[in-house]
Amino acid sequence: MALIDCPACGKRISDKAKTCSHCQVVLDGDSDKIESAQRIATINKKTQLMNHSFLALLAFVGGFALWFWGGEQAANWRKPVGIGMMAVGFVGYLVTRVRIALNKRG
Repeated sequence: MALIDCPACGKRISDKAKTCSHCQVVLDGDSDKIESAQRIATINKKTQLMNHSFLALLAFVGGFALWFWGGEQAANWRKPVGIGMMAVGFVGYLVTRVRIALNKRG
């Protein structure tokens, strides 16, 4: 018994397995099902990355709004929380965009 890569998700499975234990693709040699599972996995990964990008951007805008709520800079607890949210959102957005670019490459 040897370990092989699943043709659909790329995770390690037994060569004797009839289905992948990770993505549930039937390994009967039907290439159409495997290609379809690969496309679905790619779409799910892209969707997940776009959602992360949106949440990071939302955190950045939310921090900015919290800091400048009412037209003036906050001087109480809103200032550090707003700056922290902006920083986390900005860094998260940049990291996610790099992940999206790397996902498109490979």
